[in-house]
Amino acid sequence: MEGTPFRLPERAPASGSVLDNLRCRGQLVPVPPGEHQWIHVLAAAERRTEDELTLHYADGSVRRQWLRVSDFWPETDQRFGELLAFRTRYLMYPRHSQHNMAPSVWYQRVPVTVPGTVTAVELPDNPAMHLFAMTLETRRTVRA
Repeated sequence: MEGTPFRLPERAPASGSVLDNLRCRGQLVPVPPGEHQWIHVLAAAERRTEDELTLHYADGSVRRQWLRVSDFWPETDQRFGELLAFRTRYLMYPRHSQHNMAPSVWYQRVPVTVPGTVTAVELPDNPAMHLFAMTLETRRTVRA
């Protein structure tokens, strides 16, 4: 996790509302084309959850990889080998906050096992998974 850059947006471009996470609903996320080695994510799940990401390649092929994220409840330890990225001070819902809770946000990485130029990542259709940030590591940026 140390040394992996993530950029978190502060405001939605059109509405000006605060952005904090994306619920996975099958969104297709275009990425800078490249020979990616890892997909790094900051994520949380409403229950420990595992589902497939779909990697789209420049040649039109697709490959699936598992994204596994542990539960965000502070009483629950990691389940899938990810690292605790941070805990928030409270949980915010659309219309209220729960101040007696400090949910976990996990750092997880997903391998890109099939070589080729990845052009997009399709998120699972699983609204129990919440993504806060995603960074792709290219083969050129691997540190020895």
